[in-house]
Amino acid sequence: MTAHNTETNGFPEGYFIIRSVASNRLLDVSQDSIEDGATVILFPESETSLVESRRNPNSNNQVFFMDTSGALCSRSSGHALDIEDDRLVLRHRRPVSLPFPNPYSHPLPKFSYNKETAEIHVEFSCDPTYPPRASARISGSWKGQTYLLASIPVRRPRTILDDATEFISSTLAAPFSLFSGNTSPQSATPEDVFQNGVDLKEEEVLEEDRGEEAEVDDSPELSRSVRMLTIVNSAVDDHHLVEKASEQAEMADSYLSALSMPALLLKYSLSSTLVS
Repeated sequence: MTAHNTETNGFPEGYFIIRSVASNRLLDVSQDSIEDGATVILFPESETSLVESRRNPNSNNQVFFMDTSGALCSRSSGHALDIEDDRLVLRHRRPVSLPFPNPYSHPLPKFSYNKETAEIHVEFSCDPTYPPRASARISGSWKGQTYLLASIPVRRPRTILDDATEFISSTLAAPFSLFSGNTSPQSATPEDVFQNGVDLKEEEVLEEDRGEEAEVDDSPELSRSVRMLTIVNSAVDDHHLVEKASEQAEMADSYLSALSMPALLLKYSLSSTLVS
């Protein structure tokens, strides 16, 4: 790898936009905020021109760059991006506080773009749980995990027709379930996967990837949430992972049914803004 690619971590030189391939939305600092901890989301493109002199400067909250320290930054504010509770946020530079690292004071993660997979990876120099668990402090289990930026598709709101169709279907199926004694399992939503901290295995993410283009993302809502997805490396034999899997055994059926439908949009494309 050349020094050029190393310095920009796969991102272009200069200013660029980051587009979700599946939703056709851009990475966007919400409401053009400059506040520490401001949420970074996906939002429809507000400026279509890539020629610098023709672009509306009010759209700079959708433009990013790599600074000299290797941090991914927003052009609008100049602040770097960070991960907070699996959310992508704007981060002001902060002084060192002890014990280091901690949720307030820690090294910024490194974001990198893989041109072959079109995925944005997140790399940490320390355990991102702050402070690290005792087991992680010994085994370094976080080092055996892959962290990716993902967006969550949103389905359109239910209509009266949807409710009527479901009612008819459930009414017809009721006599059969009464005789069989079976009940339909409840599926967890993609948001549940993030909120409950379920780590996915590599093969589960691949299943998501295969069905990505067919995922339903038809809500009229303009914004989409961006989350960091943790992928457990199946080759890592870690006692902590075994314990965690055991604790979540009761929820496994619900989460697997959520994962069986394509739920996570992982692909991104990059476009440089050009100087006229």
